[in-house]
Amino acid sequence: MFSLLLFTFVASVCSQSKLLPGSCDFESSTCGYTPDTHFRSWTLNKDGRFVTVDTVSEGEHQEAPEEGGVAAQRGEASARGVLLSPVLDQEDWSCLRLVYQITGAGGLEVLLRSEGKGFDRPLWSSQAPSDSWVISSMDLPNTTEPYRVAIDGSPGELQGSSVAIFEIHISPGYCLECNFEETHLCGYRNQWNTNVNWYIGGGLAVQSDLPNDDKIGHFMYVDSIYAKTFKEVAKLVSPMTTVPMSGCLGFQYQRGEKPGNRFSVYTRDQLGQYQEVWNAASENQTDWTADPSEWIPVQVDVKAPYPVQVVFEVAFNSQRGGRVKVDDITFSSEFCSADTEPTFDPSIANCDFESGLCHYTQDTNLGSAWKRVAVKPNLFRNGDHTTGAGSFLLSQSSVTPGSRPGARFSYVSRLVSPLLPGNMKYCLRVHYSLRGFSQTEQALVVYLQHQSSKKQEKVWTQGERSKGIWIANDITFQTTQPSKLLFVSICRSFWDCGSVALDDISLSLGDCELKAGLSLSVPGHCDFEAGLCGYTQDKRGDAGDWMWRRGSTPTSYTGPRGDHTTGLGYYMYMEASPMMPGQGVRLRSRALRGSHLPKCLRFFYHMYGSGVGELRVHLARDGEDTLVWKRAGEQSVAWLRAVVEYHSDYQHQIVFEATRGSSVRSDIAIDDIVFENGPCKEIEIHVANGSSNEIE
Repeated sequence: MFSLLLFTFVASVCSQSKLLPGSCDFESSTCGYTPDTHFRSWTLNKDGRFVTVDTVSEGEHQEAPEEGGVAAQRGEASARGVLLSPVLDQEDWSCLRLVYQITGAGGLEVLLRSEGKGFDRPLWSSQAPSDSWVISSMDLPNTTEPYRVAIDGSPGELQGSSVAIFEIHISPGYCLECNFEETHLCGYRNQWNTNVNWYIGGGLAVQSDLPNDDKIGHFMYVDSIYAKTFKEVAKLVSPMTTVPMSGCLGFQYQRGEKPGNRFSVYTRDQLGQYQEVWNAASENQTDWTADPSEWIPVQVDVKAPYPVQVVFEVAFNSQRGGRVKVDDITFSSEFCSADTEPTFDPSIANCDFESGLCHYTQDTNLGSAWKRVAVKPNLFRNGDHTTGAGSFLLSQSSVTPGSRPGARFSYVSRLVSPLLPGNMKYCLRVHYSLRGFSQTEQALVVYLQHQSSKKQEKVWTQGERSKGIWIANDITFQTTQPSKLLFVSICRSFWDCGSVALDDISLSLGDCELKAGLSLSVPGHCDFEAGLCGYTQDKRGDAGDWMWRRGSTPTSYTGPRGDHTTGLGYYMYMEASPMMPGQGVRLRSRALRGSHLPKCLRFFYHMYGSGVGELRVHLARDGEDTLVWKRAGEQSVAWLRAVVEYHSDYQHQIVFEATRGSSVRSDIAIDDIVFENGPCKEIEIHVANGSSNEIE
């Protein structure tokens, strides 16, 4: 009998026949893993068993790669090591288990690199140091395109830091699946309890009083004989998945004696929130002593469109609470029953109002309608949030003062969402902008209208009173029955409020905090909320720096009032005051891989001020710049979206260069940079300079 908490990983025990190409124990070679020549090389230990990338010691220099020297120019080659797997061609789901250690300061990231595409897909990352090796599991999706696994190790600058990889195992199936025949136990572990825990049973580990696994193998079991207090709980926890898990979870279990226990299965998300998906009482089995060695199969639907752990939990009420065994955990992306309703697609409630109201409707029985409007980019009015030159909704009085005797300046505007299924948790993000007079607390309120009772439940009301900027708000809510969202704006008099604008509504499943924690940025994708995302200042020839800022810029009548992402977050800008006309600042992205496919760069820029100069975007390679986009002069008081499609077969960087114009009112800002494999799906709306104040 072995404690699951104390097991030792022994690679030789693993069945080699079950391992797929790409697996390696680094015993005497790297098994076809090769370094990305644009970065540092990983070192195979002379005695074998692991590869490592270490901090560059003081005075140590590494030769610059011959091709794509941008990494060497930035010092990136001396800071990171990228190890590439052989080309993998696996059409079915598989599970990669990585045995690694991070010593000191540093980080490790695993990415999926598809052949011919310029950007890698992040699978997993960690920056947590450890005193010994750690196992992490990640699902590799089924695909018809060959790909490589890229392992990016960054030991950091602290001397003595290193990142080491001991073993890489790729096996068929999902990472949740396990028959407990291998010593790593598929990454399953105890959530430690002083008295009762899950142990390995069967095989050579069986005790004389424990029935053997009739399938002649190993299983996991927990026994009440170790219980000391009332309601002792033992939890067997799977690794956290790296992909959403919706489908059919299967397993087998035994409860050998009449149970004085409760056996349940839960999913647990990254916030630690539990949801029960099954319990033994639901099996309606009352005669537990009929055949104590019988293995009972279970299949249960799991709907978790976000990564989760599966938790097998047994709670005992005494030392005579019995024994529970679990084995043969499986998972399928198909639901157990053909009658199971598919997972709800929350994107049905997404809308940017560029082409109408999407699936939303207006309720005008007790008020006026929201108006869909567009503001041409100009120096007086803020445009929409989506592009700066598109459409949004505006609630405003349908009766203006003086239009007829006794007319009242008031409105109630109601926007109704599509029907949302019940018994689910949702994350709603909405962008709004307050305009006009002093706002009341009812400028914008979000309700849930339940389908059966028509009862309305308030889930959010705006509290931020900043005007003239688009503010993003994340709202987590849960409903027990099918419901619709109501976006309501109420203005009672001319002196209470002006109007409120609404744009870019998005809905996803799960908690908003969970959604924020799932963001794995790709190279060059940055909203600047948590820093510069690897962007660096180009010091050579620059007269200043790009500044990381929140709120408005110091100089009046120039720069944005807030960032584009949330209105209350961070962005990068050039402060023109200490600079001379014609001087500029340059911001470099991380090194980006080349490919034969087009690439799409999207970002938002802000060029407001009577003396605004020029903003240019360059493709930089081998010390040479190629201009791919530019704007000159004052553009708008709004954030505007830029869309740039470009090609590069070689490793490169993108450089944002801002140049000061004729006066200090020349601040230029950028935000929300996104790189994607092209071609671009949307086009940029070109705007002409001017002072039009027209609402279309």
